[in-house]
Amino acid sequence: MSSDSGEVTLAVEAGVAQVVFNRPQARNAMTWAMYEQLVSISRQLSAERDVRAAVFRGAGGQAFVAGTDIEQFTAFRTGEDGVAYERQIEACIELLCGLHMPTVAVVEGWCVGGGLAIATACDFRLATPGAKFGVPIAKTLGNCLSIQNVARLRAAFGAQRCKRMLMLAEFIDADEALACGYLHAIDTPDNIGAAATALTQRLGALAPVTQRVSKAAIERLATHDLAASDDLIRTAYGSDDFHEGVAAFVAKRSPVWSGQ
Repeated sequence: MSSDSGEVTLAVEAGVAQVVFNRPQARNAMTWAMYEQLVSISRQLSAERDVRAAVFRGAGGQAFVAGTDIEQFTAFRTGEDGVAYERQIEACIELLCGLHMPTVAVVEGWCVGGGLAIATACDFRLATPGAKFGVPIAKTLGNCLSIQNVARLRAAFGAQRCKRMLMLAEFIDADEALACGYLHAIDTPDNIGAAATALTQRLGALAPVTQRVSKAAIERLATHDLAASDDLIRTAYGSDDFHEGVAAFVAKRSPVWSGQ
C-alpha cells in the first residue's frame, strides 16, 4: 500500500486496544482502504473477550480524522453512488457502536465529517484545548449524512448544535463540546495520553456486562425507528451542487452553488 493511502493500525496491550488512524500528511482523512481496515479491526475486536477497552486516536497530533478524502468522490456519478457510500459508512459506524468494550476517542485538532461520526460512535471522548468538531459540508461538498449519523449527532450535541454544524458549517470548539456533555474531559497534548490511560483503567475495573448492555441501550434509543432517508441522500449526492463542490475542492477554488 502506498503511504498516501494511509492505514489504520491495531495494537493490544494489557487488555487495552489502541487503534490509530495513520495518514498525518492528509490530517488522517479516510481513504476507502482505511475504512476497510477499520471494519476489519472492528470485527477483530468484536471477537476479543479479553480486551476491556479500546482507544481510537489520530496520528500526528494535528487531527483525529479530517473526514473522508474528498478526491475519492470524483468517481461519483449519480445519487445512487451516494446511497451506496452512506450505507458503507453506516455499516462501519454500526460496527464501532456495537463493540462490546467501552471505547474512547482521543481528539487532537480537527475532528471532521466521517471523523466526527467515528468519534461520536465512541463511548467517551477526550480532547486537547484546540480541538474542533464539525461537518462543514454546506461549505465544501453540498452532500449530506445518513439519518443514523444525524440521529447520533443530535443525541450527542442537541438538535440546534447539529443545525449549526450541518446548515451553517460552524465548528464547535472543545470548551463548548465539554459544556454540552460531548467531551468527557479536556487535557493538554502532553497529558492527554495519560488521561486516556487513566480512563481506560477506570473502565476496565468495572462490570463489563453492565457496560455492554448499557451502551447498547443508549445506541438503540438514539437510532431506533428512524424514518426512511434514501431519497434525501439521492437528492444531495445527485445534485449539481455536489458535483460542483467536489470539482471546486479538487481545483482549490470556492464552489458556486446553484441550488440544483
